[in-house]
Amino acid sequence: MTEMISIEDLPGIGPKGAQKLREAGYEDLMSIAAASAGEIVTACEIGQATAEKIIEAARDKLDMGFKSAADVMEKRKEIGRVTTGSDSLNALLGGGVETQAITEGFGAFGSGKSQLGFQLSVNVQMPVEKGGLNGTCIFIDTESTFRPERIVQLAQAQGLDPEKVLRNIFVAKAYNSDHQVVLVEKARDIIKERNVKLIVIDSMMSHFRSDYSGRGELAPRQQKLNRHLHSLQKIADSFNVAVYMTNQVMARPDMLFGDPTAAIGGHILGHASTYRMYLRKSKQTKRVARLIDSPNLPEGEAVFSVTEDGIRD
Repeated sequence: MTEMISIEDLPGIGPKGAQKLREAGYEDLMSIAAASAGEIVTACEIGQATAEKIIEAARDKLDMGFKSAADVMEKRKEIGRVTTGSDSLNALLGGGVETQAITEGFGAFGSGKSQLGFQLSVNVQMPVEKGGLNGTCIFIDTESTFRPERIVQLAQAQGLDPEKVLRNIFVAKAYNSDHQVVLVEKARDIIKERNVKLIVIDSMMSHFRSDYSGRGELAPRQQKLNRHLHSLQKIADSFNVAVYMTNQVMARPDMLFGDPTAAIGGHILGHASTYRMYLRKSKQTKRVARLIDSPNLPEGEAVFSVTEDGIRD
């Protein structure tokens, strides 16, 4: 619905203004409607009153008021799900990794969180009846862990053409947290052109952790992280895309009972994830996933295996 109306259609913009907005990263009406007047003033070098008019017009065109719960239910019918490859893990997640949502897998090294990212980037390409979305994938690699050889293995196990599967995964290596933020903004262009249905970020916090060290840096880090996560959620909603991100854990020596590890990123990351899964290693190829947080699913656990063929029951 939002894509039918272009930025040029807004009153008082004109081609030049539209170009300035796009250069500043305001690609569509939603991004303008959600911006503050101050941001638009800075981006377009226009007056406050004009900026307010532009935002108001974008909001009118987008119908951003209240909707009945029935309308919301109708929109949820558009949601697709990508199979993880394991029935028990799918059941834990309510049928697979959901579009219009952010799913976070956190755990220690070797818990299977990156393997799940690889598996999803292959599975999303399968037809809907086989648990895919007939789509392509964007993979943002922050720890140099992406391995095309592994993708080939997983594709062959699913009976897919490995060459084609590799061509449908668009990989970008993020060198620091600023670069990571820019890559997510750039993702919008590829999503429109290439029918992207999944974004994988492996891992979300690695650069934020190393770029901002020490207590004094915590507030600016969390502000930037917050904007980054909101930008991802906006993309998931606007383009009906699934987002899967991995996250690291830190030791909590103060914990006397239970598991002495916690996800990093604090409350901001915790609240931004629609579905939060804690993954841990068990015997041999076995892994255990625990659903920690979800708006509509019960807490629970699923056991799955990480095999040469990929994620299985």
